[in-house]
Amino acid sequence: MEKQRGFGFGIGSYAFILIFMCVIQIQCHLHVLALLDPLDFLALQSIRKALEDMPGSNFFASWDFTSDPCNFAGVYCDSDKVIALNLGETRAGSPGLTGRIDPAIGKLSALAEFTVVPGRIFGSLPHSFSQLENLRFLAISRNFISGEIPATLGQLRSLRTLDLSYNQLTGEIPRSIGTLAELSNVILCHNRHSGSVPPFLSQTLTRLDLKHNGLTGSLSTNSIPPSLQYLSLSWNRLSGPVDRILNQLNQLNYLDLSMNQFSGSIPGRIFSFPITNLQLQRNLFTGEVQPVDQVSIPTVDLSFNRFSGGISPMLSTVQNLYLNNNRFTGQVPDSLVDRLMASSIQILYLQHNFLTGIEINPTAEIPLSSSLCLQYNCMVPPVQTPCPFKAGNQKTRPTAQCIELRG
Repeated sequence: MEKQRGFGFGIGSYAFILIFMCVIQIQCHLHVLALLDPLDFLALQSIRKALEDMPGSNFFASWDFTSDPCNFAGVYCDSDKVIALNLGETRAGSPGLTGRIDPAIGKLSALAEFTVVPGRIFGSLPHSFSQLENLRFLAISRNFISGEIPATLGQLRSLRTLDLSYNQLTGEIPRSIGTLAELSNVILCHNRHSGSVPPFLSQTLTRLDLKHNGLTGSLSTNSIPPSLQYLSLSWNRLSGPVDRILNQLNQLNYLDLSMNQFSGSIPGRIFSFPITNLQLQRNLFTGEVQPVDQVSIPTVDLSFNRFSGGISPMLSTVQNLYLNNNRFTGQVPDSLVDRLMASSIQILYLQHNFLTGIEINPTAEIPLSSSLCLQYNCMVPPVQTPCPFKAGNQKTRPTAQCIELRG
């Protein structure tokens, strides 16, 4: 009996020593798993296997799975769950990562934030993103993500920011994205999206950036919420009127609708928006331009449209005014000339219209800091000033065009 008790004690002591060595000396995987949820641990392993540092990046140097993953670069935990994953070095100019986003991302059930720095991530967006019901921030910008945005992202009811800009995404923007009530930022610019702009129902949406895509169709009055502060739809093929939509946007501080096929008139109150640059150039807008008050927007670009009527004196307070390539008629307001000569207007482009006169002394010297272009109107320019190369060499419109317009 004494031998048996001694033998039992010896085995117990040996087992204790082995466990002690495992936990304290070599930090085996059992210890790691005790710190981090096993599903999260395995998901991080799969994500790591699908990605590599590009030359010059050392982001994954700290990803040693014999240690605590909550100490890895870009991994943030709350208790035993990963709540944020920021992949890639955040230093400016980092070459980023290459590879694919593994579907195992969907196993990080507590994930609230997922970002990837600019790099060469390719492939499609995993449908498993839809499993991340706590996800509030999703940003994978300036990579090579292709394919369509999964419609199942519309299941992410907590999502506030969606930034997939500067990729190679195709197809329509899912209407399900527009139904997300918590959205505040949607940035899908510089992709290859087609189809129409879906209605955005979120009353907290402040930024909508869809520029440089292939979007078509018209905007419905309920597609753009009045909460917007930033709206960029430039470089698409959108069409139809926007006056009713613009009338309901009371909080805009940035607006760019250029390079589309929008038509109809623009409301006068648009010139009272607290913005620094009004960009409506290269559309099919028509009608008169009638600001309700003196315009305080520094740069107004209405060029290459079909605006008509006289030029409003209310525009004389604009620093850079592009009215060229329209159908404006009549005399250039004296207030514009006065402010140009006082160097308050830096750019005044009036070429390619049907203007009939401007009161300016032929011997007057335009300030060196200012640019004036008057050619190809229904008058002989009283002063010769350098114009953009694209304005052409013709100083005056053919008489027949001017008579036809007056008739």
